[in-house]
Amino acid sequence: MGSISNLFGYVLNFIYELVKNYGLAIIIFSILLKLILLPLSINQQKTMKKTSKIQGKVKELQNKYKNDQNKLNQEMMELYKREKMNPFSGCLTAILQIVLLFAMFGLVRNPLTYMKKIDTTIINNYKTEMEQELGENTVSSTYPEISILKYVNNYKSQEDPLYINTNFLGLDLSNIPQENWQEPTVYIIPVLYVLTSIVSMKMTTNMTTNSNKKEIIEIENNNKEKENSPEDMTAQMNKSMSWFMPIMSVSISIIAPLGLALYWLVNNILMIIERLLLNKFLKSEEEEQNG
Repeated sequence: MGSISNLFGYVLNFIYELVKNYGLAIIIFSILLKLILLPLSINQQKTMKKTSKIQGKVKELQNKYKNDQNKLNQEMMELYKREKMNPFSGCLTAILQIVLLFAMFGLVRNPLTYMKKIDTTIINNYKTEMEQELGENTVSSTYPEISILKYVNNYKSQEDPLYINTNFLGLDLSNIPQENWQEPTVYIIPVLYVLTSIVSMKMTTNMTTNSNKKEIIEIENNNKEKENSPEDMTAQMNKSMSWFMPIMSVSISIIAPLGLALYWLVNNILMIIERLLLNKFLKSEEEEQNG
């Protein structure tokens, strides 16, 4: 992940040098990254809509071949082939999200190394200086570069090569909720992230369950053994991932600098806007094809 964090650092620092604010740079960086990944998002949303539409056919196959797993798998793959769908596209998206998560975590954890490109020797010299001036154990063993960044911001001038303006709307983005739990402001961004995650998950659930709901109910009602009918494997996997990623992100945001939580919050807001616009666009495109 270090190479990706290093690449992201070049881009983030370039933006920072233009706007001179860490929080604003993260927001602009998030928007650029979302635009770059837009083709993947479009493909993902198309797949979600297709998956929703074929749920009736999936249920029918599951009921028909529930006692023959091999035949069910074969028929399912044939169905995906006819519909020109990749059942594993959700996995690829989830893997990409995890890669981005850890790459950004590395970047905000070590902003001096990945963003400012400061040599290790210089960082160690500052660490020694801190211990001499402020006493031992003043440098965090978990986030040494964040400790140095705070030291530079509080005791050095803005001309110092290690200085980063982490003040964003009155919030210090170098603060860590776990370490600064007495400050109520450290919870603002994580709480907003949780709220936007709930909205995003509800949107995803609605998109994958509502489109073909009536057809699924009719098929289930016509089947005497509906209670034993298994759920669609792909839909269940997507549902699990939609909960796993936010829970994992919230857990990390508590122990990571607020800059990471801000990135996730902005990404959530952009995702909600993106899904609303893409859903409207894809719906219009579908109506034109059917009309």
